[in-house]
Amino acid sequence: MILTVTLNAAVDRTLTVPNFGVGFRHRATETITLPGGKGINVARVVKTLGQPVIATGFAGGRTGDRIIADLNREGILSDFVRIEGVSRTSTAVLDPTTNETTEINEYGPEISPGELELMLDKIDYLMKAADLVVIAGSLPRGLPTSFYDELIPRVRATGVPVLFDTWGEPLRFGIKAGPHVVFPNQVEAEMVVGYEFSSNGDFVRAAANLRELGAQSAVIKSKMGCVAQIKYNGDVRTLMGKAPKVEAVSTVGSGDAIVGGYATRLLEGDSPEECLRFGLACAAANALRPGAGVLDPRDAAQLTSGVQMEEVTTE
Repeated sequence: MILTVTLNAAVDRTLTVPNFGVGFRHRATETITLPGGKGINVARVVKTLGQPVIATGFAGGRTGDRIIADLNREGILSDFVRIEGVSRTSTAVLDPTTNETTEINEYGPEISPGELELMLDKIDYLMKAADLVVIAGSLPRGLPTSFYDELIPRVRATGVPVLFDTWGEPLRFGIKAGPHVVFPNQVEAEMVVGYEFSSNGDFVRAAANLRELGAQSAVIKSKMGCVAQIKYNGDVRTLMGKAPKVEAVSTVGSGDAIVGGYATRLLEGDSPEECLRFGLACAAANALRPGAGVLDPRDAAQLTSGVQMEEVTTE
């Protein structure tokens, strides 16, 4: 079973607005509302792909009620800690004429020390049945930016692999805790290593840097695919993956689909290369539909053969 931890869960609204422009009145032609936050998006992918998953995190107020109710409607098992504050709402505006997406994300609720203790107890309890844990997304207010540096070792102590995906200072701290795989995108990785990428060599060096900082393996997501440095059976392999081209409707959630696809195949015992290949196929499948983590497993299976994977040297 895969456990996903989303400490700053949200209600995600995706509005399709043709010819979107700042300062004008618009009418959305389509609206999709789903429970969200990176870990929940991963849970949706895993559930869609047919693997057992349970989602946990904080949920508060009417927004929190809706997150839990909608997860139940999707058939995604969840066990959240109820809090005094109100869970956030995130909005993405998709312009189909340009394929550009504008995102507006609220900060989220304030978490009290007592609520945090309940969350840690909840994770300890759910860990008893978990084979793999995905910790993903931003931190709500009230938690220190170093919190993932405390949570990841707590999970790792049970011997269960941790997949980790966040950004900013929480990413920097969490990497030090030695997650099994870390999944930043290009901008997030650039912030951690301290330089911009202008070549494939920069991606490769950055993946190695992320491992030097503490991650066992690193997957840097990009618009074209990913660059990964994977530790497997005592060896370290550097892989460059290119996702198949599709007529993208929305790329929101495609990064989370990579993590979900990777986690699913890892649970099934596949090699890291095949996990990565399938994750990129899931990202492409996600882009075919609006909604984060929304994909058809048949699309993912079909697109897998179109993923280009190359092993490169680091010399």
